[in-house]
Amino acid sequence: MTSGRVNPQFRLEDQGIEGLGNVYYNLMEPALVEAALGRGEGTLGKGGAFLVTTGKFTGRSPKDKHVVKSDSVADTIWWENNAEMTPEGFDALYLDMLEHMKGREYFVQDLVGGADPVHAINVRMVTELAWHSLFIRHLLRRPDLEDLDDFVSDFTIINCPSFQADPAKHNCRSETVIALNFDRKLILIGGTEYAGENKKSVFTLLNYLLPEKGIMPMHCSANHAKGNPVDTAVFFGLSGTGKTTLSADPDRVLIGDDEHGWASNGTFNFEGGCYAKTINLNPEAEPEIYATTEKFGTVIENMTFDPQTFDLNFEDDSLTANMRCAYPLHYISNASASARGGHPKNIIMLTCDAFGVLPPIARLTPAQAMYHFLSGFTSKVAGTERGVTEPEPTFSTCFGAPFMPRRPEVYGNLLREKIAQHGASCWLVNTGWTGGAYGTGSRMPIKATRALLTAALDGSLANADFRKDPNFGFDVPVAAPGVAEVLLDPRRTWDDTSAYDVQAEKLVQMFSDNFEQYLPYIDDDVKAAAIC
Repeated sequence: MTSGRVNPQFRLEDQGIEGLGNVYYNLMEPALVEAALGRGEGTLGKGGAFLVTTGKFTGRSPKDKHVVKSDSVADTIWWENNAEMTPEGFDALYLDMLEHMKGREYFVQDLVGGADPVHAINVRMVTELAWHSLFIRHLLRRPDLEDLDDFVSDFTIINCPSFQADPAKHNCRSETVIALNFDRKLILIGGTEYAGENKKSVFTLLNYLLPEKGIMPMHCSANHAKGNPVDTAVFFGLSGTGKTTLSADPDRVLIGDDEHGWASNGTFNFEGGCYAKTINLNPEAEPEIYATTEKFGTVIENMTFDPQTFDLNFEDDSLTANMRCAYPLHYISNASASARGGHPKNIIMLTCDAFGVLPPIARLTPAQAMYHFLSGFTSKVAGTERGVTEPEPTFSTCFGAPFMPRRPEVYGNLLREKIAQHGASCWLVNTGWTGGAYGTGSRMPIKATRALLTAALDGSLANADFRKDPNFGFDVPVAAPGVAEVLLDPRRTWDDTSAYDVQAEKLVQMFSDNFEQYLPYIDDDVKAAAIC
């Protein structure tokens, strides 16, 4: 196994990382799969997909994420949401991690975060696991080979799952650690094999850096009309709301499925690939995503499979409900080659309301859009955890609180300014429950959701008759082609309308209680939207 291309003046030794065993630079997919198999890191699946399990951690560890509190960032980090680490603790962590790494093999990928070259950052990813190198090669953007000759990273990320942090010595919470040091341009990850920490670390970096340039970083998917990048739509949403599914529209061009920026010249994807949930993945409803699970190099995380046929079991969540596949964007046939679009013409905020209160779609004013953006509402459903007997609200501000290093209103104000400047239409779409709460009602029909989205995106829904929602004050269409009218009035879908009223009052109060934290930082019109 030989290394790929690398700037000869930018090896790890030139960064002060010395004493390692073999270091492999910029291996391409076949070599990475070969290396991962040779190291016993996983199994070769159908079509050449690479099947792995991630051990103890099958999801992110947000409580173990720390930001070094230096003078340069002390006044700009949202410390209530980001755990502090002292510079001394980070320095000790770095030295101990380098000592642990000596003599071991490592894999280096020199990659780019951001499809807009003006605003992109160069990232060097150093991984202990070969399959992590394969994963991040999919998820970030791959420079042309000749560009590697001059590549110098803006930030370096070192991921060493076998390293265990010492909370007392390293000023962290546990043996698992994700530590960001903006001054040293370093991110250190230890004690977890979950690959999603790699990509979300880059997202967090961009979420901090881009607002200073007037660019809105967004936890959203995006697409545009075929042959018309100006007709761009973005889809904000937390996990399980349909962000990936609904943006993968065969009649539109996919820009990306998770992380984007909104700059003065339009929208751009941060990534070069997709990281899709595979639980209950349906080949009829999501044929393109399903097809990637049998393509060469796709990383399949935490899925069970038949040991003889290697058929994946999309229903078995015994390892985790957070089973995923990671693949390059070009595996989706209608993906944009440039991963760029125009200014969003439509902004969709997705929520999975397990309370059965919200309508399937509502039109938002700019003030209401900021309110729902800062709220970031979705819900856990009863039965997912022991002791949970009714839906539990989840308010994750900006639809991605764990990745937001700055205060929420920084992103909220940026979004509001851009909506005002470019005249985007804003919609709240509920992909959750209708006819009752979880356990009584049923999931919102995907055909109805798609029909409403199509009408919103082609502009026809804006011409519909609307009613004022008595609970949240936004406008709800009275009728829409291909959608039963009763579905548009959630109260009518309940057998017991008085029970709906009780549930609606409860949800409105939850919103109100959560939003109190933002009242000192927002304008009067957004406060008015919060009161409605």
